[in-house]
Amino acid sequence: MAIHDNILIKIRERKESLTPVERRVADYVLANLEEIPHLSIKRLAQLSKTSDASVLRFCKTMGYGGYRSFIVSVSASLGSMDEEHRDPYTDIQPGDDLSVIIANISRNNCRSIEDTLSVLDRNEVARAVQALRESGRIVFFGIGASGLVCRDAEQKFSRINKMCHAYTDGHSQLTAATLLGKGDVAIFISNSGDTAEILDTLEIAKKSGARLIAITKYNRSELADKSDVVLSISTPEVTIRSGAMGSRIAMLTVIDILFAGVASAEYPHVKKYLTKTHDILSGKHRR
Repeated sequence: MAIHDNILIKIRERKESLTPVERRVADYVLANLEEIPHLSIKRLAQLSKTSDASVLRFCKTMGYGGYRSFIVSVSASLGSMDEEHRDPYTDIQPGDDLSVIIANISRNNCRSIEDTLSVLDRNEVARAVQALRESGRIVFFGIGASGLVCRDAEQKFSRINKMCHAYTDGHSQLTAATLLGKGDVAIFISNSGDTAEILDTLEIAKKSGARLIAITKYNRSELADKSDVVLSISTPEVTIRSGAMGSRIAMLTVIDILFAGVASAEYPHVKKYLTKTHDILSGKHRR
């Protein structure tokens, strides 16, 4: 499983939020990936009918310090690009044989996790884990399928005796955000980053002084822009398993990473809680 940045995934996820000029650069890069490492910035600008400054701006928008680091990332990703084309996301078609559905869903879920690893910023993960370790209270906010991920997170962090709660409807979210304070951590889970209820809650939480963490699609969004820490996910663009299926697997993976990061760092302290909760759930208390 590749863990380096995958430039194809980055461009695919961010393309719709690029400026028209940046999109011209993106379109040329995606259509001519193999030749990009051999092009100067001036040549890429000419071929994409833009300018040197536009190419540089595109590179920075995609998260690179300059053109050279962008080229290095393209070169590193070329090997996995072959794999991407051999084994693309596959939508489920009406009438598909059950064996085909089993294979495609499993493969797509694996790809969702792999692609998320390609856009997930390790430094942001470290900052999120540190914030959770220092928190007095953790609250999870999400609507619909994202709310189910919040419930999973609540269950996990409760096992290590963290004070936490999941809020999955608009009214309770607004109330909970109003009561946040410094030392609290609010985690907002939204695939699009534009869910109205989440953004309303975010505005209130931001005034409270709590640390704000977003788990959202690798894209420009109001949620990502206004959060302190952004944990990006990548999801497939297919119809039957669109939003809820693809994002849920990716989001659950990020929650697992955060939980394991906190539990591992605090293991001497939380071991007793893990043991107690394991014993009670496995029925050992009945002996």
